[in-house]
Amino acid sequence: MTNNLSRSVAIVGVAESDLGKVPGKTALELQAQAAHQALKDAGLSLRDVDGVFAHTDDKFSSLQLSEFLGVRPRYVDSTNVGGMSNIMHIRHAMAAIAAGMCSVALVTYGSTQLSDGSRKSGAVAADSPASPRGQFIAPYGQLSPIGYYAMVAQLHMHRYGTTPRDLAEVAVAARQWAQLNPKAYRREPTSIDEVMNSPVLATPLRQRDCCLVTDGGGALIITSASRARDLRGKPVYVMGAAESHSHHYTPFNTTDWLDTNVAETAEAAFRMAGVTRGDIDVVQIYDHFTIGVIQSLEELGFCERGEGGSFVADGALAPGGRFPINTSGGGLSYGHPGMFGIFVVIEAVRQLRGECGERQLPKAELALCHAPGLVFSCNTTMILGV
Repeated sequence: MTNNLSRSVAIVGVAESDLGKVPGKTALELQAQAAHQALKDAGLSLRDVDGVFAHTDDKFSSLQLSEFLGVRPRYVDSTNVGGMSNIMHIRHAMAAIAAGMCSVALVTYGSTQLSDGSRKSGAVAADSPASPRGQFIAPYGQLSPIGYYAMVAQLHMHRYGTTPRDLAEVAVAARQWAQLNPKAYRREPTSIDEVMNSPVLATPLRQRDCCLVTDGGGALIITSASRARDLRGKPVYVMGAAESHSHHYTPFNTTDWLDTNVAETAEAAFRMAGVTRGDIDVVQIYDHFTIGVIQSLEELGFCERGEGGSFVADGALAPGGRFPINTSGGGLSYGHPGMFGIFVVIEAVRQLRGECGERQLPKAELALCHAPGLVFSCNTTMILGV
């Protein structure tokens, strides 16, 4: 993406649907609820929307949502590459708006995995005997994605001496942020010992090292920078954005599971934004597993490779810490309805607007959002500013 698109679009509305356990609502209804609230936040209406970028655990997401909302879009995108999909959709919306394909983009996600009692929504085809994963992975009982991230944690511990306590620091920091967020699903106190004593699910990852399973939906409204200046809310500009894609869906023949092209997306996003790591005030990292946060901090360049364990020690990521991140409580404590990418952006936008109340960071002018997709298959990094 060319650098001249930096600050060409802005996020002008954000919202979540009902979160936690939401019986009686479908994923489409949760997306619609969030969409109406995000449009209200932006001071726009459904009549203004002409681009729909939707993502659920189902098929034909953009067409289903457009039908449900009564929108006739000029441009749609239902690309599903896992948890990073909605951040990637923002980048695609930037290009579509610049090309004149749409003028107001609605980006949504919704899932009812908690009410459904399953994390397997949309994954049947991937485990089909006709697929490589169905032939070479599923028959042997490998749990996805936790099994892969357990192996990442094992490798990180073997190579760098990372400990279960280091992982627990990430989970405890997330819970402390969640205690400041009235919308968070898990707000009760926790401790390093409690995390380390929770049941092992895939060695060395324990229950509290893993993200929640909840219901929920989210929505973003994106438009051109020129139009954003005339709208109700404070615009948050997309300053830099990059994505990378590996050669795999399932990580066969991956050379090094601790080097997953995150650095490539970070460098491209910083270059496009024209800023450095030292300029960043707000960091939101997809926290599907505690090891993922440590690995991402290293690959994003906030600490050296192998130093992630010591970097997160002593409450560094928590409120009042030396490097606060995931201020909503993240996927570990705020909520995780199937995929979390859109909620990373929602929290970053609210921090940059100064709307986070008790958890508001004292300085919030530039934010970095990062999310992976599938299992080390792709990555996206985005820098937002006011």
